[in-house]
Amino acid sequence: MTCENKMNNEKLKILAIHGYRQNADAFRQKTGSFRKIVNKWAEFTFITAPHKVLIPSDTENIDVGQSENDQQYGWFFNREDNSFRGIRTGGPAIGFEKSIELVAEAFEKFGGFDGIWGFSQGACLVSLLCHLQQRGLLNIKFKFAIMIAGFKSGSTPHAEYYQDIIKLPSLHVFGENDQIIPSQMSEALSNCFKDPLIVTHSGGHFVPASSVQKKPYQDFFKFHFDLKNS
Repeated sequence: MTCENKMNNEKLKILAIHGYRQNADAFRQKTGSFRKIVNKWAEFTFITAPHKVLIPSDTENIDVGQSENDQQYGWFFNREDNSFRGIRTGGPAIGFEKSIELVAEAFEKFGGFDGIWGFSQGACLVSLLCHLQQRGLLNIKFKFAIMIAGFKSGSTPHAEYYQDIIKLPSLHVFGENDQIIPSQMSEALSNCFKDPLIVTHSGGHFVPASSVQKKPYQDFFKFHFDLKNS
């Protein structure tokens, strides 16, 4: 194979942003089926959020089931007690700036990414990164975004982020029976983007990877793969 052919088949580089109370390893383990579907066109780099989560006595904040022995992290907190709930409106965005810095460091360390993929709170962070990029407030660049079980941040400092329609290509995936992030919240986030691709499923709060989602996933990734290698 010639060098030119190698360059013309370069996979998409995707930065993976986990959900609240997860970490890079846990997210990687739980998304193997999804990654297998698009492995022909994309490779993924997983990073862990900078903020350790104090484990509460209840389970209301869990994005995806974790045991109490797992290392659990979050991208920012919207309560003064350093906890987070996606459905909360108002409140602070404690630690948000540090997470933006961590993402920028990942771009520098790994040579940049074509797209960013986030789940739940990670998808919320991705939406905020999209707005910052459109405003020219990031020193990184990416060409598309994937948000699964995403939602608009309700933190007061983020209220102005959702005023303008984002022109970045985007894929939005959410479950009709999600008990953590209601589907209406994910749909509201998709409405912040121009011509969003929306994939729904009948399940709850997870990354779906059944035969029903296979074609739209592959179509989205193949389109951007071809665009990159054209």
